[in-house]
Amino acid sequence: MQPCDSTAARAGTVWLMGLPGSGKSTLGDLLAAGLVAEGVPVMRLDGDALRSGLNADLGFLPADRRENLRRAAEVARLFNQAGLTVVASFITPLEDDRSCVRQIIGPPHFLEVFIDTPLALCELRDPKGMYRRARAGQIPLFTGVSAPFEPPADARTLRLSTAGASPLQSLSVLRQHLDRSGGLDLTR
Repeated sequence: MQPCDSTAARAGTVWLMGLPGSGKSTLGDLLAAGLVAEGVPVMRLDGDALRSGLNADLGFLPADRRENLRRAAEVARLFNQAGLTVVASFITPLEDDRSCVRQIIGPPHFLEVFIDTPLALCELRDPKGMYRRARAGQIPLFTGVSAPFEPPADARTLRLSTAGASPLQSLSVLRQHLDRSGGLDLTR
């Protein structure tokens, strides 16, 4: 499917990934709200929201996690083709899965952002009590505790260190990167 106008040609996906509790959703919500305020058509995709609907049939085994991300990437690509900028928040713990996401969406329309938050800080935040439950053995295969998270090695990945930074400070760094990178013209 080819974009039908120049707006669709400029639409892209900002893929925020990191440990549970790293701040992906908070930063994604702030970025999306700012873009919408500037008149950019935005679709917000969040792992929790997709798992309660489109991906409700998937569990948390490695194959299910991979399929969850594949479906999310396909949805993001379709929204991009329709001219919408996508702000996506998914843990995306494995490099193989990130590579698949990049391939589906397409590098010219894709910015991968690693929300680099130390595990200890994620556990302190723990808004849903998931780390506590994982440490107690109640949640098997929990990323960062009993399932791996491979920090990205791709040089194109933007790394945002959030330790000691407020969500608005992190947003400012991300927006500065988007403004000067030229790779994704999200703000027209």
